[in-house]
Amino acid sequence: MKMRPGTQTGFLLCGKEWVEGDALEVRSPWDQGLVGRVTVATRADARQAVNHAWASLRRTRALPRWKRREILEDVAAALIEQKERFAQLIVAEAGKPVRLARVEVDRAVLTFKTAAEEAVRMGGETLPLDLTEGNEGRWGMVQRFPVGPVLAITPFNFPLNLAAHKAAPAMAAGCPLILKPAPQTPFTSLALGEVILKAGWPEEGLAVLPLDNADAAWLAEKEDRIKLVSFTGSAKVGWELKMHSGRKRVLLELGGNAALIVHSDWQDLEEAALKTAHAAFGYAGQSCISVQRVFVERSVFHSFLWKMAEHAGRLVVGDPALEATDVGPMIRLGDAERVEAWIKEATDAGAKVVTGGERKGSMVPPTILSGTRTGMKVRDEEVFGPVAVVEPYDDFEEALAEVNHSKYGLQAGLMTRDAGRIMTAYRELEVGALIVGDTPTWRLDPMPYGGIKDSGLGREGIRSAIEEMTEPRMLVMTGVGQN
Repeated sequence: MKMRPGTQTGFLLCGKEWVEGDALEVRSPWDQGLVGRVTVATRADARQAVNHAWASLRRTRALPRWKRREILEDVAAALIEQKERFAQLIVAEAGKPVRLARVEVDRAVLTFKTAAEEAVRMGGETLPLDLTEGNEGRWGMVQRFPVGPVLAITPFNFPLNLAAHKAAPAMAAGCPLILKPAPQTPFTSLALGEVILKAGWPEEGLAVLPLDNADAAWLAEKEDRIKLVSFTGSAKVGWELKMHSGRKRVLLELGGNAALIVHSDWQDLEEAALKTAHAAFGYAGQSCISVQRVFVERSVFHSFLWKMAEHAGRLVVGDPALEATDVGPMIRLGDAERVEAWIKEATDAGAKVVTGGERKGSMVPPTILSGTRTGMKVRDEEVFGPVAVVEPYDDFEEALAEVNHSKYGLQAGLMTRDAGRIMTAYRELEVGALIVGDTPTWRLDPMPYGGIKDSGLGREGIRSAIEEMTEPRMLVMTGVGQN
């Protein structure tokens, strides 16, 4: 794949790179340098991709499990071998600090390795059916079969691993895949597509199409041969896709407003503050489980606040290509300006800036606010930037209520040593996962991952996604093998 600035890279369709057509310029979030140009696929190209995907279903469905495992293992091996190549692509396109980009490649390796294991573990069951008189000799079997072609729409912030979280389970399930990457980060997905095809996945069973949003929506809504849409992105777009997708299955991994509760019995406030600073501000907070709200028991509130501010001040802000950088640029200047406006809205209404707050271009430094209240965007909406609000609480039930006072429900964190509080929080918090002893930003890729309320529908995590991408089918046998 050509990656010299000024050259044009084509999209992937039926194993070929298609270069002719309108080009989209991809520029570095850090310095606006030209990363490259990519050919934008048209609606006709999308229709052709569906034709190929539908035609390939019989072949992908019939791939034996050992072959699916082998292909997935080969993809993982190629990512290990090309780790630095993929890390540098992520840095160039997404502005992710290079150390974090390498971690993302490692996570994608685990995603494909886990899918390889699940491809051969995905079993069924036999059922006795001779349960009433007259049904002697009947028995049944249930197996899972691929639902059909999958449309995967991915965001910019994890251009490799979130694509992997859709491609790997689809391949393990035997589903053809059409991958639509974010316009800011197409090259990482195209490189992944090349790796998948070289590993032996059927050429007609994969397309990587940089589409404009209108054509992607048309594909999701109008093309009935697409059987499942897996979308990661904003709540507004995700719920609109679901509303217009008819009978298709729809998986939505949407926004978050992740909260952390720090109780006074947590012994190591220093470690807690350090973890929270990294979880709130790493990669400029551009993660749906980035820590945004922190509720600290009042007796340790000021101690925790100043420790967190101290650690935030030590984070290195700057060029994502440098090894020391913790916080790079936001993906677009407009996003940085939006975050700046939300900070100003909060301070105009009485919130205090503890540290940070002053934007320079697309760079927003780690910013801690206190004295916020409901009704402020930094408290109620998903900032998706390097901003955290830290507030005191007096009663644990009050803290739980504050966490639940959100239209999002993805993950929450809890730092306490009390088993009773842990079980109460597990029962009461309206989230997809509660992370005890750490921040809500922690995630291991094989685990079921997703949220409730405006945070989405269904679960990612390889086994969960495979179940979503397959359907159980019953076989009833009568009198077979009997004399």
